[in-house]
Amino acid sequence: MKKLFTLLTFVLLWFSIQVNAQLIVTNDSTFNTATQMLLANELFESGEPFAEALGYNLDDLDPMVLNAPDSISYTTGIENYEYSRYLLGTVISRSGIGLHMMWSPMVMQMAAMEPLGFDGTFTGGMINGFNEDDELMKMVGHFSMLSNQMAPANPWPQFAEFESGNMHLPQTVAPDFEMDFSSLRWDRSKMDKTLNPAAMGQTMLKQYLWAKDMLGAFHDAEDNSIEADGTNSPDSLNSPNFDPYNNIFYGGNNLDGFIGQILTAESVNKTLFLINSLAYDGTSLGMVDPMTYDPSNGIQYFPHRIAVTETMVSDMLPPKADELQVTDASSHLFDQLSFLWATLSYKNMMDLSLNDPEHYAYHEVFDGDPFPAPMSVTGMPGPFDLMMGTSKVILLNTLAMHFNATEGTFVDVAGLSASGQVTQENTISAENAGYILVVLAKAIEEFASTPLAQMANAALLEQVNFITGNLKDNNGGFFNSYTIGTGASVSAKTLSAQASIIRGLYAAYVSSGNTALLEEANDAYNYLINNFYVPALMAFKTELNNSIATYTPFDLAVLSGALREASLVGNQYDAAAILTRVSKSINNKMVLAEAEQSGETGGDSDGDGIPYIAGGTLPFVFAAEGTYNLNVSGINRIDNEFTALKIYPNPASDFVTIEFSLKETSRADVSIYGITGKLIFSEPTATLSQGTHNIRVALNSFSPDTYIVRLSINNEILSIKKLVVTR
Repeated sequence: MKKLFTLLTFVLLWFSIQVNAQLIVTNDSTFNTATQMLLANELFESGEPFAEALGYNLDDLDPMVLNAPDSISYTTGIENYEYSRYLLGTVISRSGIGLHMMWSPMVMQMAAMEPLGFDGTFTGGMINGFNEDDELMKMVGHFSMLSNQMAPANPWPQFAEFESGNMHLPQTVAPDFEMDFSSLRWDRSKMDKTLNPAAMGQTMLKQYLWAKDMLGAFHDAEDNSIEADGTNSPDSLNSPNFDPYNNIFYGGNNLDGFIGQILTAESVNKTLFLINSLAYDGTSLGMVDPMTYDPSNGIQYFPHRIAVTETMVSDMLPPKADELQVTDASSHLFDQLSFLWATLSYKNMMDLSLNDPEHYAYHEVFDGDPFPAPMSVTGMPGPFDLMMGTSKVILLNTLAMHFNATEGTFVDVAGLSASGQVTQENTISAENAGYILVVLAKAIEEFASTPLAQMANAALLEQVNFITGNLKDNNGGFFNSYTIGTGASVSAKTLSAQASIIRGLYAAYVSSGNTALLEEANDAYNYLINNFYVPALMAFKTELNNSIATYTPFDLAVLSGALREASLVGNQYDAAAILTRVSKSINNKMVLAEAEQSGETGGDSDGDGIPYIAGGTLPFVFAAEGTYNLNVSGINRIDNEFTALKIYPNPASDFVTIEFSLKETSRADVSIYGITGKLIFSEPTATLSQGTHNIRVALNSFSPDTYIVRLSINNEILSIKKLVVTR
């Protein structure tokens, strides 16, 4: 809480400014799956986990009470968390932007093993010549039993995501959209039916983050959460199979347990699909065996774009992919790191050897029911082995294809020649240079004490040296890219380049423990704030010396990650408050629709400019682009409407009077905090009339110390002042 308090005091000096400028959405139709899901992942990490790390109690939050107990807690604990959740839900169960789970590898394999007469047994007697729909319903029914939760109506569960689509809905969203997804489906004819590893990987990383959160505890039949302690379990005694009589179900609650299992099943099938069908040897697509794979014997990698041709097998069934064609055979670094990030994360979750409180509940999920146990237990590969093996393949390929050992850097794009030799392009972007550090740090952790960890660590250290030696300029900023043989880019520095490098340097510091990297990261953060942040507008330039900022989901993602890590790792006490203010002024304006979980109940009930999703034709996602004029000539002082906070006497011993004036009827809240951030006194929020108001506070319970008085008007923190209590 001390950190939280300091954040508030640093930035709130700017809260007395009101600006006429605003963000204008310039593209609300183009949905890029990879960048939207990267944003979902960074927002998730900047959501509830960040709020808890800052010392907030999430039980104090209510989505229907905007910016309470303060704007930082609401932005992190409610808005970021829910925006992230809805982005995932839109992609993997509502929009239909991908291949349906009915045709996923495991469902098709199990359907082929069912006996004669199976067709129709789980679909109400609907015999259609296919076992796959019944197999999928069988799986969903099992997950429902294990979680004590029925499935929503008309979902589109999928195991492989398309690259992009048009997010304008062909119908109006119905009021019952929360449990019936039929009105949330996108126009399939306007989707780019292309598979892309970054789209699949970033979606899978979000599936992991959500499944990890959802399956980390148990619950009972009354939906009360039960903490996993290593001795309790939903399973039968000495068996991995579910015990329907012990009143313990999977997941922290009914819905969490069901969704967590679905997300995991989707991710397992996606990874199986990748290694069984999307490995490319320069000539054709096929499978790669993780257990025996060695790139020196012939590289099999995952190309940038694979076009899908679909067939409608029945009017009552989802379309099925019948042809896959490589349309861009190059290997892109962001594709590889995206999928590797996801498989490494799932590997950790599924690892039965990790016997700590976080993994107690996961042990029961991956011990045979609902998901198969690892090979070390059964002798047959399970999901853990799949994630570990796929991580190995992608890491080896990334090092073999993208790392230029002579120059000590990764490059953005690589490929294979006609003879099967690796060919590399010569450019590394700052964005990829930063994010590869994040994923290498994860690989070092997951493959600890193995040659893979040593290889990843060596590459990380060389990449750091390249960044500081070649991408960094004399002023402390970072060039947008570097081309081997040519040099650094001379184009105007961008927000995304600076933020990505910051994100990567903090990860490299955490991995290595090298304090010089912490200093580099903090210097980069200070450069970002000093050169890109416009405090009066609570916004960032997206290009140096350009007063017109152009925001994309990628910009918002990397900025969120950089500010969060600056707060948590770099101890930059202003970072969380800056993230909050930018979220209010930029992120919120880029969101196209909201629902109850983020405070919206109809129309624009919370007054933040974002409409309620029901009744509209835009989903709960972010705009593809928005522009903001950062010319600050339109600034007006809030002093035109409110007078400054006054405190007297100060220092005080017995009583203190807090005075402020309102030019119009407003909601006012006065709070007093200790220097550590602990709330000491709070006057109940009240709607007050125009005029001067005084609040007299008895100080008999206050110890001699320094305190902070905070005045909020209409849920916005207007002013803070120091109060000294003496005796």
